[in-house]
Amino acid sequence: MSQQDQIRLTQFAHGAGCGCKISPQVLKEILAESPAQHDVRLLVGFDLNDDAAVYRLDGDRVLISTVDFFTPIVDDPFIYGQVAAANALSDVYAMGGRPLLATAVLGWPIEKLPPAIAGEVIKGARSICDLAGIPLAGGHSIESPEPFFGLHVTGESKDQFIKKNSTAKEGDLLFLTKPLGVGIMTTAAKRGLLHESHHEVLNNQLIKLNSLGGALGQLDGVHAMTDVTGFGLAGHVLEMAQGSGLTAVLNYTSLPILEEAKIYMQQQIVPDATYRNWNAYSSSIQIQQGVPMMEAFQILPDPQTNGGLLIAVDPNEVETF
Repeated sequence: MSQQDQIRLTQFAHGAGCGCKISPQVLKEILAESPAQHDVRLLVGFDLNDDAAVYRLDGDRVLISTVDFFTPIVDDPFIYGQVAAANALSDVYAMGGRPLLATAVLGWPIEKLPPAIAGEVIKGARSICDLAGIPLAGGHSIESPEPFFGLHVTGESKDQFIKKNSTAKEGDLLFLTKPLGVGIMTTAAKRGLLHESHHEVLNNQLIKLNSLGGALGQLDGVHAMTDVTGFGLAGHVLEMAQGSGLTAVLNYTSLPILEEAKIYMQQQIVPDATYRNWNAYSSSIQIQQGVPMMEAFQILPDPQTNGGLLIAVDPNEVETF
């Protein structure tokens, strides 16, 4: 067995993937001390809690800019790089844009983990960038107590194709492009409880690109779009509803949940971030009688990494969508 095979990357970090994000409540406190900057060319800034910044270049051309990084979510360094890259690219796709290039953000505990393993992480990221048709053009690295990796991604679109997370309209139907349960399964993996046959299912979900967003951005019937990540489905639905001045209704029995994740839900495997998420926004959620409360608590705030696109669609345009 090689040294790389013996090392479990997830044991070198306290969190995993998007589950290591600062809680919505704490993030709100942090940003409260940083008033939004006003620039007529800045079409989307951090004050809108959206997936990426959008800046007008000339005419109807806009630049999309985002950065996303996190601690290891899987033990295999190549797959970790793939997941981190796909997750960062998702922010551009969620705005209805297409990526142009990426640069890497790497923190590495040199005394604990060999540089060659970091090299595998970079290779994994490059493989996803190749799949997206963009170069991984450079980046920045530091020594850090915990490993972390991600990308800064630059993308483009036209201003009329940009999809915000705050522009849903009354009566829109909500669609989700990937099933839920990633946080539960990655927590099971971190605890050494994930069945060997479930690793492939989990990895395929984690590295799948949300490139569909670039095409959906060109549909007038798509009113709003975001990707479901660290705040869980409930958190991102709330962001979309509150940002649009609306409420949202979810039919619990219609929620897509990974069949494999249900096995670990029965074992009460819950990420720490689930509790943080629920404490931050549960006061804004009403759960009707008949919905299994414990199961809903496990899945609604479950932190997703490179989760699916959450899309608000005009009910008259569903066929086109």
